[in-house]
Formats: sequence, structure tokens, C-alpha cells
Amino acid sequence: MFELVTKLREKNPLVHNITNVVVTNFTANGLLSLGASPVMAYAREEVADMARISGALVLNIGTLSHDEVEAMIIAGKAANEQGVPVVLDPVGAGATAFRTEMSKKILQEVMVSIIRGNAAEVANVAGDNWAIKGVDAGSGNGSTLELAEKVANQFDCTVVITGERDVISNGTKTNEVANGHPLLTKVTGTGCLLSSIIGSFAAIEKDLVKAATTAVSAYGIAAEKAAATTAEKGPGSFQIELLNQLSKISENDEEFAKIDPINK
Repeated sequence: MFELVTKLREKNPLVHNITNVVVTNFTANGLLSLGASPVMAYAREEVADMARISGALVLNIGTLSHDEVEAMIIAGKAANEQGVPVVLDPVGAGATAFRTEMSKKILQEVMVSIIRGNAAEVANVAGDNWAIKGVDAGSGNGSTLELAEKVANQFDCTVVITGERDVISNGTKTNEVANGHPLLTKVTGTGCLLSSIIGSFAAIEKDLVKAATTAVSAYGIAAEKAAATTAEKGPGSFQIELLNQLSKISENDEEFAKIDPINK
């Protein structure tokens, strides 16, 4: 799987991000560190043109507005026309009616290739009620494996649910990934960056379960190494070291991958 890391750096895919103001800089630097080429374009007048020439489009509703959602839909439809994969990160879906409604609106009007979120976000865009606090997952009744498969079938896409164990499913093929570190929850934007990294792998690999699984595992390994390197320093140093470790991830790191295929 990790041969995709080499392929990504060779291809240097352009990843078009319509993301939130909290994470823009971190997302751009994370993609650059990994080997992708980020662009942030938000104006309705140019998003379609940018989406058409990109390898992937990432839509992140973290600080959404009506204008931004309109731009996302314009970009998403243009990406669909060109066969460009679209990743949706429904940040905070379920926290407010507006966020949930706008997530559903995007899913109604755009063919989304991958949905990436925590369990509560993914459940709420699918119409299930899971607790959510701000943009963080709360408690829910049910299996994340079953949820991922259900939502993948509902929207005919690949679903990535991140948590203590990450689940990737297209409804028929499902993987679990156990890489990562708790410090990822102490830095704003780590989930948003992961969504964009998933987009960068989707830009160079048509098997979206493979692309997303590789992205999630490689990102988790980078986090593990960053945490080990900055163990005595705290989340600020961890954030910077995560960028360093993303630049160092290679095919050789597949030996650290904790990927479990789920056989039915």
C-alpha cells in the first residue's frame, strides 16, 4: 500500500481545498510536507475552474456560510464533470441544524467520493442522532463499522470514520486502522488536514478504500513518530514535528502500519 506515498510525491497532485479559516495554513503546510500541492480557492467566480484542473477537491464546512456552501457546490459539480474525486469533511454536523442541513445539501447536489469525519458527524449527515459537542464526537449507540458501511451504501461513496480505531469502508470492503496518537486531539486541524491528505491519495489512486486506508495509516504513523520525538515538549512541538514526520514517511514505514481488513 505504501508505494502510494512514492507515487504521490512523483505525481505531486494539486489538491483544491475549500476549507475553514482555523486550519488553512496548517492544511497547506501538511500537504506540502507530504508531497502534494495545495491550493485554497473560495471565490464563486473561480472555484469551478480550479476544481476542473485539480487532482482532488476537499470540502470542509468548519466555518461555513451560505456563500461558502454555494461555492462548494459550484466546485463540486465542476469536479464531478471532470471525474475529480470530491472529499467532504462535515465538521460539526449535528452540532447545529444549519451545519447538518448544509452537509446534506452538499451531498444532495454533489457526487461525493469520500466522507471523512468522526462518528457523530458521519451519523448526523446520514440522519442518525449521535451526540456531538461543538465539533467533537460524543457518545453514540452503535457500531462504527456498521455506521461506515451503512453511510457508504447510502451515498454510494467511501466513508472514513476517525476515532480510537479508524474505519474505512465502501459498503462492501472495510478496513480498520489502529495507527495514531492521542496528541492528535490536542491540536486544532489535525482531522481537517487528514481529510486533505486523503484527498491527495485519492488524486493518484482510483481504489478509494486503498487510497484512504494508506492515507489514514501513514498519517497515524507520522503522528506516532512526532509524539515520540516531542514526548517532553507538548502539543505545540508535536504540531510542528507532525509536519516534519509527514515529509519523512516512505514505503519503508509500511512495517508500522496497523491495518486490519474486516472479513464478513
